Amino acid sequence: MEEMQLAHRIRAFRKLKGYTQQQLAEETGISLAVLGAIERGNRRADDKVVETIANVLGISVSELKPFDNNTTKE
Repeated sequence: MEEMQLAHRIRAFRKLKGYTQQQLAEETGISLAVLGAIERGNRRADDKVVETIANVLGISVSELKPFDNNTTKE
C-alpha cells in the first residue's frame, strides 16, 4: 500500500514541478523505464532513489514519504 502511495506522490510532485518523465529520468540518472515502473507502483524505489528524486524536485523525502516513520522532516 505504501509503495502505491509513494508512486502516486512521485508522479504528482513531478507534474506539479513541471517535469516530464523523460526530463526527471535524465536529471536523476534513473532510466525512463525504471522511473515509469516506480510511478506505476510496479517497482520498489529504494531510499537512495527516493532521495535523488526528492532532491531534483526540490522537496524533502518526507514530502514523498509522509507515511514513513523513519523519515525525518527536513
